[in-house]
Amino acid sequence: MHAHDSHEVEVDEFIENITKMSGEDFSLCYQCGKCTAGCPMADVMDFPPTLVMRYMQMGLSEELKKATSRWDCVGCLVCGSRCPKFCNPAKVMESLRLDDIKSGRRQEEIEALPVNFLKKAPQQAIVSGFRKYVP
Repeated sequence: MHAHDSHEVEVDEFIENITKMSGEDFSLCYQCGKCTAGCPMADVMDFPPTLVMRYMQMGLSEELKKATSRWDCVGCLVCGSRCPKFCNPAKVMESLRLDDIKSGRRQEEIEALPVNFLKKAPQQAIVSGFRKYVP
């Protein structure tokens, strides 16, 4: 064993899990920012799509676990359609949500939604919104 081998980088289990679930190759992202520029929710996200991709590249799992951006993502797929390297941050956001659900962490409980909202909202919006909460 060489002296430099003793400093092997430990693979973060969380990052590895999100990578497998999303199917994304994060090394392809070169941080052009087109995903964030087209994201209709970027202004309300604590970590916009570009930053989520960068944190995945860097293996910053604790920061990603604390972020709430995954719950703000509406899954419109604009980010992926704009990417020159065919990365899809929406798949990553979905994988982060699924990991939260499987781990028992949720942004909001379904039961807490106001009944008046459920009566007035379009069915497609309700189904799309609930898909975030069901594994």
